[in-house]
Amino acid sequence: MDYSIDPMMPTDWEPVRAIYLEGIVTRNATFEREPPSWEKWSTSHLPFGRLVARAHDVVLGWGALSPVSSRCCYAGVAEASIYVGNNYQREGIGGTLLRALIDLSERNGIWTLQAGIFPENIGSLALVRKYGFREIGRRERLGQIDGVWRDVLLLERRSPVVGL
Repeated sequence: MDYSIDPMMPTDWEPVRAIYLEGIVTRNATFEREPPSWEKWSTSHLPFGRLVARAHDVVLGWGALSPVSSRCCYAGVAEASIYVGNNYQREGIGGTLLRALIDLSERNGIWTLQAGIFPENIGSLALVRKYGFREIGRRERLGQIDGVWRDVLLLERRSPVVGL
């Protein structure tokens, strides 16, 4: 499948939101119950760290970086999120987006990327591990989905070129 990786624009929000909702429905991607508004989402993500995978005019997936803290000592640490539309999974899009986010993060001085992933989300765990993330801990019973306590694995990737 031919597609490009492009900067996410505000006009991409509706398809990005729809893909996010597909992830929410699985109950294995996030604790969120519904996607936020563009304004709320945009203020919680780094302006340089927003990408979409696009074939023609169709958004296939997206990736974004969000700061983990407002403290200046954590300026080089970001959380990575990748979502691929249900109809486009297992096509290599997630890996392409993650590689592009890693490159973008390093060009912008990010030395550590982290991800919080449910242990049951085998596909996402395999993806981030393939690109150098390692498990650094388990947050037990971090939150509930549909009344069931869920653990979250914390993974990180240290840049081999930034923050040495």
